[in-house]
Amino acid sequence: MSTLADAPAPSVSAPTPPTTNQEKLAVRGVNFWYGPKQALFDISLTIPERSVAAFIGPSGCGKSTLLRLFNRMNDLIEGTQLTGKVELDGQDIYASGLNVVDLRRRVGMVFQKSNPFPKSIYENVAYGPRVSGERNRSRLDFLVERCLKQAALWNEVKDRLGASALELSGGQQQRLCIARSLATDPQVLLMDEPASALDPKSTQAIEDLIGELKRHYTIVIVTHNMQQATRVSDQTAFFFEGRLIEAGSTEQIFRRPRDKQTEDYITGRFG
Repeated sequence: MSTLADAPAPSVSAPTPPTTNQEKLAVRGVNFWYGPKQALFDISLTIPERSVAAFIGPSGCGKSTLLRLFNRMNDLIEGTQLTGKVELDGQDIYASGLNVVDLRRRVGMVFQKSNPFPKSIYENVAYGPRVSGERNRSRLDFLVERCLKQAALWNEVKDRLGASALELSGGQQQRLCIARSLATDPQVLLMDEPASALDPKSTQAIEDLIGELKRHYTIVIVTHNMQQATRVSDQTAFFFEGRLIEAGSTEQIFRRPRDKQTEDYITGRFG
């Protein structure tokens, strides 16, 4: 099994958590199909807590499919099939009887295209806690402020929380979506090319934010931008045609790849 090594750090708004090498996510012998088409072949890897893991590879290689397995988003697609295990803190998240709603609170998702609700900035962040039954206004105010600060957005929007989220710039909308994900107190954040539609300044803001958030969360990011992978991730996994070719520390993958396919991809010979 490929193991992605740990890299810890402290938090934006809380005391520094202790450093551990504890495994947060694990994929064990996973195969996955969309109908008759197999998309993943015998994938095994582990991701430690409070680290950033980047999934790289050409389009259609299975990296986004694998990402969506971590919060069972693929369940929404008819005709899919999975064998093997996907574990969060040692628990098989595909086990019978598992509460999928609770899983998706613990494993947040940020998509490639920002998708704020057509509501106010405040209500976007408060949405998850409200759905979970939170009605105390002072508690909601605290959560909204905390999450916007964690998403490095508070100073830009604190005087217009009642304004529509759709009035924000693209980069601000993406950070708002991150704040919205944080409001349910997740342990893991999944990011599917979160900066691919953004300008360079907004991309840098998202990358800086990822560096801060890993102090408290486990982050898995899918990216086509290999420079971005080197900047933000502690570990990298390279996929090709539904198979995990190589996984390890980002430094090792980019400086001393063990597999020729990995070397060819990161040096631009294909993909």
